Amino acid sequence: MKIIIAPDSYKGTASAAKASEAIAAGWASIRPHDDVVLLPMADGGEGTLEAFARAHPEAHQHDVTVEGPNDVPTQARWLMLPDGTAVVEVASTSGITLLDRLRPLTAHTYGLGQAIAHALDNGARRILVALGGSSSTDGGAGALTALGARFGTDTGEELSRGGGALADLAALDLAGLRPPPPGGVLVLTDVTNPLLGLAGAAHVFGPQKGANAADIQRLEDGLNKLASLLPAHTSAPGSGAAGGTAFGLAAWGATITAGAPAVGHEIGLPGQVTDADIVITGEGRYDGQSPAGKVPSYVQDVARSAGARCFLIAGAIEEPLTTFAAYASLSAIAGSSQAAMREPLKFLTFAGAQLALNAEPSVLEESLQPQA
Repeated sequence: MKIIIAPDSYKGTASAAKASEAIAAGWASIRPHDDVVLLPMADGGEGTLEAFARAHPEAHQHDVTVEGPNDVPTQARWLMLPDGTAVVEVASTSGITLLDRLRPLTAHTYGLGQAIAHALDNGARRILVALGGSSSTDGGAGALTALGARFGTDTGEELSRGGGALADLAALDLAGLRPPPPGGVLVLTDVTNPLLGLAGAAHVFGPQKGANAADIQRLEDGLNKLASLLPAHTSAPGSGAAGGTAFGLAAWGATITAGAPAVGHEIGLPGQVTDADIVITGEGRYDGQSPAGKVPSYVQDVARSAGARCFLIAGAIEEPLTTFAAYASLSAIAGSSQAAMREPLKFLTFAGAQLALNAEPSVLEESLQPQA
């Protein structure tokens, strides 16, 4: 049989690439003669660059030094695909993991703009921007500044960087803003939140970035000022992604799109699944948000359209499963979430082997627990 293995990353424990390799090893231990294809997935968050690199081994990685979200120079990377498409990640340029401590008001996306500018300088004809893992709530103002926009105060001074400074925004000059590449800019996000309001960037994601109640109000006020000056729709689904960076890039001309389908299309998942018998997907936690556009739900839809069965391996399962043909919980296999997180690849391998026992349609096993 042809088996496609297309998980997301198991955040904080195993990358999508390592996870797919471990699952494949477990599968091969039971069914060594199956045709197994590894297509590690992402949704615009952690592992997006790695997913593209694996799907396009001929792609070229570019290293660039950018100004990190805490004003410290950091080494970032972006990928040039063979067709001239550049893939840039917020995580590696302006990501939250680059901070020594959370900076809810002063973290910024200037480094992201520098990486985009570097891609343009190197001839990128199209740009994909993965927005997961951001550190700031600056509405993309930092990135636009690096691309030539000028933000000012009512006294004519240059606006400081960071979402907290947006409350003092009074003037905007886009005359020097670099044009997008001829093939356009696609923003990949795994959320549908708007820019403003209780469901927006500051209220929903600000606390994750260290914002208290007063910070959230200041960030919201700043985003409102930014929205009054930038030509983009604040209510567009996903405009609040990455602290409103999606909104800022949309004002530059970018298109906001759901990350998982876009990544799947770019790495050729639908074409590979056409003649597949089984598709295995997964993520760290399968919960109430998973069916709403996360990697497993997208992969399952692709598998269903092709008539393939879809199996799930999740670190923890917190949502009833009725549509997957078989599934495995790493926490259940390991005995606890802590044990699963200590040795994720070991238990991913075990889960792959257990699922292989369900490969034949006639095998109906509800329990995937290891035998004593």
